[in-house]
Amino acid sequence: MHLARTPSIVKPLARDFVWDLPNRRGEVFLTFDDGPVPEVTAEVLDILNEFGAKATFFCVGENVQRHPEIYRAILENGHRTGNHTFSHENGWKTPRYAYIRSVAQCAQTVKSDLFRPPYGKISRQQVESLKRRFHLVMWDVLAGDWDASRSAKDCLADLIRHTREGSVIVLHDSLKAKDRVLPLLRPYLSWLKEQHLTCVAISSEHLKTKLHAHS
Repeated sequence: MHLARTPSIVKPLARDFVWDLPNRRGEVFLTFDDGPVPEVTAEVLDILNEFGAKATFFCVGENVQRHPEIYRAILENGHRTGNHTFSHENGWKTPRYAYIRSVAQCAQTVKSDLFRPPYGKISRQQVESLKRRFHLVMWDVLAGDWDASRSAKDCLADLIRHTREGSVIVLHDSLKAKDRVLPLLRPYLSWLKEQHLTCVAISSEHLKTKLHAHS
């Protein structure tokens, strides 16, 4: 069970995190977690290229080590990457220093100032350690594409219902999500185009604008 949209009351209570990136340029921020894996990420990249869409990939370090060619393809296609720990640790179940070590190990190959905690679970101590170095990026729209009990149609319906200008949207380029993310991606990107919404990667400019709005 998950919330397809982050409740608006949560965002001002957790200002250390980036939940959305409001703008007036019709932009949305599509993100992919848990890759790269060749069986999924390569096709995701092909579909994004068809639509001229750019995304941000929060990569697991051990997957980057296994599939460096796919990681290079993400960057060469003009997308951005972020740190998603080395072994996809749950921050609520991992001691602070072990968690920070995992992030540091991932950072050896994923050169980025963006970080997203796996499962969205991170302790306050871990936040305090990481926020000095990273922008901590969460989301406001969650498709639930990792859940085998859901269909691609269900996930797509949630995306269409909740996406709006400035949304940070989470999908997964993982084997677990393959049967949902690949069928839904083209229709979702087609719908975004009909709504005059453009998928862009999270940039330093977007983050500076967000920080200024909070200051």
